[in-house]
Amino acid sequence: MRVLIVEDQERLRTWLQKGLKEADFVVDAAADGNEGLWYAMGNSYDVIILDLMLPGMDGLSILRRLRQAGRQDQVLILTAKDTVPDRVKGLDLGADDYLVKPFAFEELVARVRALVRRGYGKHNAVIGIGELRIDTTQRRVWRGAQEIELRAMEYKLLEYLARRAGETVSRTEIWDHLYDFGSQTVSNVVDVYIGCLRRKLDRPGEKSLIQTRRGLGYVLGGNP
Repeated sequence: MRVLIVEDQERLRTWLQKGLKEADFVVDAAADGNEGLWYAMGNSYDVIILDLMLPGMDGLSILRRLRQAGRQDQVLILTAKDTVPDRVKGLDLGADDYLVKPFAFEELVARVRALVRRGYGKHNAVIGIGELRIDTTQRRVWRGAQEIELRAMEYKLLEYLARRAGETVSRTEIWDHLYDFGSQTVSNVVDVYIGCLRRKLDRPGEKSLIQTRRGLGYVLGGNP
């Protein structure tokens, strides 16, 4: 899942970026409001973590511009202002959640995961698709009673496909959710990871859990 951090305090921004990457999120980060708006308008994010007090453009102005443009990214506001009018204003402009500084990193991660679930219309941390079960909190996967060991990138890909189960997901959409803005990698990497997942998830003689839609992308949990 892909996250954007817009935070001008370098120490906090670096801490958040490092922690979220260790929690298996794909993370972009911006140090001021103008850069944050540029990232947000030009990319697709599951969650945007947005500070209110920013140089260049404040967080509420960014939020207003995003909603005016029809963007539906889940937005978590970080603020040192813990007053009811400030919270109401942000929520009225379209914020999805609020977190007051200082905060525990574990709470921020839990809120981000909850926003991801909300964004995909899911409310349970465990995703079930037939015999496939994915615990998105512990990042563990089972098919039936057998646990499947996945590498970090394989897990990220599977979780994204599972959150969009039954939908055809293009290679471009997958790429955008697996890699941050500055990533440089080979063009067939998505196909490579799809192949890795199939080898680990599928059973001999049975239809693959991940189907290819030629020229369109891949679908998990759809009809052949």
